[in-house]
Amino acid sequence: MPHFIAKMTTKGYLTSLEQGTLTGLLLAGCFVGSLLAGQSAEIFSRKITIILGCIVFTIGAAIQTGTNGYAMMVVGRAIAGLGIGTLSMIVPLYQSELAPKEIRGRLISLQQLMCTVGLMLAFWVNVGTEKIDSDASFRIPIGIQIAPAVVLAAGCFFLPYSPRWLFSKGREEEALEVLAKLHANGDKTDPYVVSEFNDIREQLEADRKVANMDYTEVFSKRNRRRLVLGIFIQVFQQFTGINSIMYYAPTIFMQAGIQNTSATLIASGVNGVLNMLSTIPAVLFLDRLGRRKTLISGAIVMGIAMLLCGIVMATTGRVYLDLADNKNKIDMSGNTKASYFCIVMIYVFVAGFAYSWGPVGWVYPAEIFPLNVRAKGTSLSTAANWLLNFAISEMCPAMLNSITWGTYIFFGCCCVVMTLTVWLFYPETKGKSLEEMDAVFSGSVWAFRAEKRQLNLEADEKASSSLHSSGKD
Repeated sequence: MPHFIAKMTTKGYLTSLEQGTLTGLLLAGCFVGSLLAGQSAEIFSRKITIILGCIVFTIGAAIQTGTNGYAMMVVGRAIAGLGIGTLSMIVPLYQSELAPKEIRGRLISLQQLMCTVGLMLAFWVNVGTEKIDSDASFRIPIGIQIAPAVVLAAGCFFLPYSPRWLFSKGREEEALEVLAKLHANGDKTDPYVVSEFNDIREQLEADRKVANMDYTEVFSKRNRRRLVLGIFIQVFQQFTGINSIMYYAPTIFMQAGIQNTSATLIASGVNGVLNMLSTIPAVLFLDRLGRRKTLISGAIVMGIAMLLCGIVMATTGRVYLDLADNKNKIDMSGNTKASYFCIVMIYVFVAGFAYSWGPVGWVYPAEIFPLNVRAKGTSLSTAANWLLNFAISEMCPAMLNSITWGTYIFFGCCCVVMTLTVWLFYPETKGKSLEEMDAVFSGSVWAFRAEKRQLNLEADEKASSSLHSSGKD
């Protein structure tokens, strides 16, 4: 984008440090924003925090749109990052506290689906504006981002406060009204509404008797396991390598053998469309399959795809030093079938992430913490996501340059570790209310044993029911 470069610097190019600062300050803002959102969600409410996040992001995007130089762009990126970090933490939390337990995963997955829609549209907007011979070539893509933020902020005024936040502030009658509107068309006497109302009140009263309400409680024995699992699911989400694949898709497709610029752009565009479409199964089936099966199957698919891609590149490609930019690259131009195979494996990898770790990485942390520390715990796990996002984005270019095909082997091995970790330690949460999570996490840390006991219990109940029916006959 020559007009963007001309506006940013008089040198005719951005140095690696300048490029890294543009990316790094956005992610740093996201990290800080996700931490601040935890306190804001407790003090001002989940709903108001969403509105504040939209306002902050709009200010940052407006500064970037009207930028007159590098310094102004950097400031705008940092401010926008604060808004993005806030929204990435608070929206799944708000959704989890309003959603019925039967479809909680589905509703939070809708957020991930909308994110993939935004990524896809952003890519094609950039393609459509890059040929404009003026500053509009970069101002339009940046400015368009303001529209959805304004719509979200305006729409929030019509949304209810979280009933669980209202409970925590002693506003029980308002909480009952919200629950009745959400689940029973305003009927406060509906059995489901009364049951959930009583469950929330009992859980909050129990929390107040045995727990503090400050940040130290997040690290208490009761919550330590949940905090570790919440943080690591976000860390693992980044160690799938997905953001590196999305950030550096053109470079990766060139390594896989697509040398034409237009073909590379099309391949990257298809990648974005596939990412969006592959998220739809999570919306449809996550609450049926459960979190564990979805995470494990997704990690297996991604791991196989990355390992095969790396192995084929290693055995059929030629690593060489490109003297033009002093970087190691892979030449696969002599083997078209191998090139296409690697591209297909990248698509398989993206599809595997989109239906599994993409949505569940946000669903799980938002549903596992007790009410008194839910905002704080979700805040810390989201901050871990943005911190590792920054680290991986810094690592990936160096890895592609130094170990080339080894980058895919590395991420494939990470997926193997993730598969084992989920099977060993992550308990199933589907179909459980937020107030039932204490029971889920009070048992053995070995999740596979708890799953086996649950399956045996269900089998016994089914057999007992069959015998009972046979006795009646």
